[in-house]
Amino acid sequence: MDKLWSPWRSKYIDSFKPGGTKEEGCLFCRIAEESRDKENYLIHRGKCSFIIMNLYPYNSGHLMIVPYRHTAQLDTLNDDEKLDCFNMINLGCKVLETSIYPHAYNIGVNLGKVSGAGIDEHVHFHIVPRWNGDTNFMPVLNDVKLISEAMDTTYEKLIAALKKVL
Repeated sequence: MDKLWSPWRSKYIDSFKPGGTKEEGCLFCRIAEESRDKENYLIHRGKCSFIIMNLYPYNSGHLMIVPYRHTAQLDTLNDDEKLDCFNMINLGCKVLETSIYPHAYNIGVNLGKVSGAGIDEHVHFHIVPRWNGDTNFMPVLNDVKLISEAMDTTYEKLIAALKKVL
């Protein structure tokens, strides 16, 4: 049997064990308040929102756009927040295009736990880069998704690309 190595998921999996270290409070609010952008894989801070890498990506370069204000619903975002989030989605796509060259994107938002939202109390948008042929039999047969590049490597590529597009 082949083994797939994804050590970054251990912290997430361990948080669900009895006595696990699941974070108290809102992860996104904590990250927004901290000054540890590299450690948190925060790519860019905007006026009303920020771009961050997803620690549990569907594909390499999976980004999230997160408004600073803690709210669970789209309809509670004000016009400035909505505009900033969409501008950040556009910037995120440009950064991805300049760094890892995807063929397309899935862009969306999961509202509520039942929709698949891992963090349902703080609305956020996903940008999932896609490549022709990036799906294979692994998720179907083994419930395994292959991520082709280490998070730190992708982060450095995205930061370099951000400097080019800003």
